[in-house]
Amino acid sequence: MNPEGLKYSREHEWARSDGSGAATVGITHFAQDNLGDVVFVELPDVGEDVVQFEKMGEIESVKAVSDLYSPVSGRVLERNEALTDSPELVNDSPYGDGWMLRVEVSDSSEMDGLMSAADYTAFLDAEA
Repeated sequence: MNPEGLKYSREHEWARSDGSGAATVGITHFAQDNLGDVVFVELPDVGEDVVQFEKMGEIESVKAVSDLYSPVSGRVLERNEALTDSPELVNDSPYGDGWMLRVEVSDSSEMDGLMSAADYTAFLDAEA
């Protein structure tokens, strides 16, 4: 189930606006499930800029190494340092403790271009 209130990208990342111009970013349940057991996450440093739909890092699982793409553009405010020692949090709680970044969103209209939970579910169904 894809939580309501989040926005989703075609690359299987999500963004949650906090109402202050910042968004929390992570990967979806679908993405972590397809990756398998996550063993390493590489994220940009605080202060770096990310660009919507461009590579923001990498995630490594027992199956493969995959690129991570930012669902929004902006400056990294915080990254989830807990993932350094416990990358499995991405598997255990992709929408909670497994979040990846908090980003100061540079263009709030980008959020409007992302999918709602219902749209993302329909997208997944169409891909199946």
